Amino acid sequence: MSTLLAVDVGNTNVVLGAYRGAELVATWRTATVHDRTEDELAVMVDALLAREDLSLDLVDALVLGSVVPPLTLAFQRLADRYLGGRALVIGPGVRTGVRLRVDNPSEVGADRIANTLAAHRRYGGPAVIVDFGTSTNLDVVSEEGDFLGGAFAPGLEVSAESLFGRASRLFRVPLTAPRDAIGKNTVDCLRSGIVFGYVGLIEGLVARITAELPAAPRVIATGGLASTIAPLTTSIERVDLDLTLEGLRVLWELNA
Repeated sequence: MSTLLAVDVGNTNVVLGAYRGAELVATWRTATVHDRTEDELAVMVDALLAREDLSLDLVDALVLGSVVPPLTLAFQRLADRYLGGRALVIGPGVRTGVRLRVDNPSEVGADRIANTLAAHRRYGGPAVIVDFGTSTNLDVVSEEGDFLGGAFAPGLEVSAESLFGRASRLFRVPLTAPRDAIGKNTVDCLRSGIVFGYVGLIEGLVARITAELPAAPRVIATGGLASTIAPLTTSIERVDLDLTLEGLRVLWELNA
């Protein structure tokens, strides 16, 4: 059976998934390095695949969603050199099956389209996807599967780093919830404000979005920090860490 490599390039992480048909057989998360060449990427990908008894030679095609232009080009060159050019880069002109009900459809990133498509197929609509990355994106899906827009907020780690970098007497702490909201020391005060404060941000945005929809949405979390925040709130119904990769796989299917 053929192997498809799905790649989601974000500003902080590159997430990769190997598919055999519709089955996701392995996933990996690496740091985003903006100036990697196609050969460096090929070495990295081949080493990751080898952990699953696969290799780049056994990959038939690549589907790419990217918000980092230099890596978009590097992965395209990787596909040209190592995969015989069998690649689909999500962008204008690609068949998605998702109607973009926004002012400027060209501004909608590949990850948001992939999330919309996968969430509607897996969970129906309306839905809200909370994607925890460098920024936290809330993507809103209609009952029919249309992308309705959403909201951006600074990511949890970005917010915390900004505080640590600008407040000279504060220091980095683990981004995990303390036992109580009332901190009794500097570490727990920081953890309470950062983590519980971020939970409040998500709950507030989900409540406002829900009030503007005709029916209560399913709320799905994805992204690197989804498992940190989701257990702390009843606003999020479930965590689906592979949602974006699944959307990329379906986009490949639609354009094959």
